[in-house]
Amino acid sequence: MSRQAVQRYQNEIAQLIQYGGSSKETAIRGAFQNLLNDYCCQKDFLLIPELDYRAPKGNTVYPDGTVKDALRLSWGYWESKDSQDDLDEEIQKKFAKGYPQDNILFEDSITLVLIQAGSEAGRVALDDDAATDRLLTQFLHYERPEVRTFRRAIEQFRHDLPGVVKSLREAIEKAEGDNPTFKARLADFVGLGQASINPDFGAPEAREMMIQHILTEDIFNKVFDETQFHRENNIAHELEQVINTFFTGPTRRDTLERIRPFFDVINAQASGIASHKEKQKFLKVVYENFYRAYNPKGADRLGIVYTPNEVVRFMIESTDYLTYEHFSKTLGDKGVEILDPATGTGTFITELLEYLPKKNLPTSTSTSCTPTRWPSCPTTSPTSTSSTLTSRKWGPTPSSTTSASWTRSTTWASRKRGAINSVSISD
Repeated sequence: MSRQAVQRYQNEIAQLIQYGGSSKETAIRGAFQNLLNDYCCQKDFLLIPELDYRAPKGNTVYPDGTVKDALRLSWGYWESKDSQDDLDEEIQKKFAKGYPQDNILFEDSITLVLIQAGSEAGRVALDDDAATDRLLTQFLHYERPEVRTFRRAIEQFRHDLPGVVKSLREAIEKAEGDNPTFKARLADFVGLGQASINPDFGAPEAREMMIQHILTEDIFNKVFDETQFHRENNIAHELEQVINTFFTGPTRRDTLERIRPFFDVINAQASGIASHKEKQKFLKVVYENFYRAYNPKGADRLGIVYTPNEVVRFMIESTDYLTYEHFSKTLGDKGVEILDPATGTGTFITELLEYLPKKNLPTSTSTSCTPTRWPSCPTTSPTSTSSTLTSRKWGPTPSSTTSASWTRSTTWASRKRGAINSVSISD
């Protein structure tokens, strides 16, 4: 792809050793990371350092780098070793710990080894820029079986989804015409939606929610292992009651079977992700790229659109700065209440939990909330004296959270479907 990039790497290695006086892995591996990222950029990939990888035996290992695409699929891995090490021996040690063997690079600043499908696919000297270029190109063009299966399932999903959605809409229309139990449950659910989500919530929104729920339930339950969600969340529980009046037996089995391959590859891909945060990011990408395809207008109206994590972090840091600049308080201080009235998948809430000092987070709440699911999360009531995080799906800021005791406030410059994220501060 670029022999010039390899030559820059060779020069950088020489400078690092000359100036630092050390050829240890920790001192010089950044040079190879830069080189590999140069190659990744040419395919719109990104090299992510130290991502967790769940090994076949269930333990977690951390390759020095994982090559990801925009769908968060892993295309390959990289591991750096000291030049004083026996590289072949170190490779076997890593494999014994469960490191991936399908497409991984090992290097010690002298030799570059490529392992593909469990066997050595190439070995070159890193001072040979032409050979190094060829091996890196081979590495990035290799399509792991999981990636290939995923891409095929996605194409099939895109082909089958319109028919699945059409069948679901027809089943709902039929139930509205000849299923009294369905009609009664639907009316109750619409009333609940108007009270807890938005006064303008109606039957059309309820129908779309049912379709989305049916299409996503299996993925959420498998990826996050949260089958208890329907028992803990009032909206999800009531929606499930409506669905159970018509989506049963052969109708349920035949509908879900048509998109089963997609569910299977999603679950298989997510099973290799150890951290909850990474699972959430993966799921967001799945939603953005595929579920919006079935109804773009409805998806945008009902929340299947996400603020990138980088933008979320920027907004949080900016708000923290402005809060301190104007009110002499940080987001984690006592008396600061943070409201997210359009929770969605909880991107802002979960990013805040990562950002705020752990000592300032609530140690217990009166009710649990899992903001990774699109129905409304219950409002939490922290019992500690730290800042308060409150989440709500859709609708204007609830009046109950804007009492007169809040004497000063600042607002995030972000409007999400008619609502705002706000930070309120009491003295």
